Amino acid sequence: MAELRQIPDKLTIEKMVRELVYSKLGKKLPESVNAPNPLVVNVSARHCHLTQEAVEALFGAGYQLNVHKNLYQAGQFAAKETVTLIGPRSRIISNLRILGPCRKMNQVELAYTDAVSLGFDIPARLSGDVEGTPGCMLMGPAGFFEMDSGVIRALRHVHMGEEDAAFYGVKNGDMMNLKIHGDCGITLANTLVRVTKGFKLEVHVDTDEANACHLNPKSFCELLKQ
Repeated sequence: MAELRQIPDKLTIEKMVRELVYSKLGKKLPESVNAPNPLVVNVSARHCHLTQEAVEALFGAGYQLNVHKNLYQAGQFAAKETVTLIGPRSRIISNLRILGPCRKMNQVELAYTDAVSLGFDIPARLSGDVEGTPGCMLMGPAGFFEMDSGVIRALRHVHMGEEDAAFYGVKNGDMMNLKIHGDCGITLANTLVRVTKGFKLEVHVDTDEANACHLNPKSFCELLKQ
C-alpha cells in the first residue's frame, strides 16, 4: 500500500518557496522567517464596539448580537448587525459593522479619510483610551444611541502571545516597525505591541495604511524591532 503523505499547508509552502528564492539569489533569509508563528497582517475596516446597553438601545430590549463571521483571534467576530453613524453636520456612514462580543465601553474606529468625510477631527489612540475624543450619534432599527466620546483612529498594532514576544525581544507597550514589501512597499513605524496570553500573531492596519502600500494577501511583511 502506498504511503500517505501529508500535504503542507499554505504558510509552510510559502516559507519553502521563500527559502528557495533567497538561496538562488544568494541572499540571507530575514530572521522573521524562523519565527515560531506565521505573521498575519489584516486590514481593519471601520467598525464599532458596543456595550450591551447600546445594543439594546439600537436593536431592542434583550437583543443579542449574531455572528456574521469569526475573526482571526479566538472568540472575536463580526456581527451580522450594522448601524448608521451620524457625524458633524449630519453627515453619515451607513452599514457600520459591529464587532462582538459586547464590551464594557463604546468605541468607533475610523480611518482618517472616513473622519474627513464625516467632518470629524479624531486622534490616533490605543483602543480604550477615549478621554477627550469626539462623540457621535448611532442609529439602529429600534432607536438611537448617543456617544459623548469614543470616536478614534486606532493606533496600528500587533497582537502577540508570550512566545512571539520572546522571539522578537519585545514587551507589551513597545513599538515595532512593520515592513511591507512590494512595488509600493513601505515601512510603518511605531506599530504598538500588545502582548496577550493565548493571542495569535496578528497586525492590524486601517484601510488608509493598507491602500497606501497596496497591501494584499500575497504581500511579504516583516516585523522589525526598533
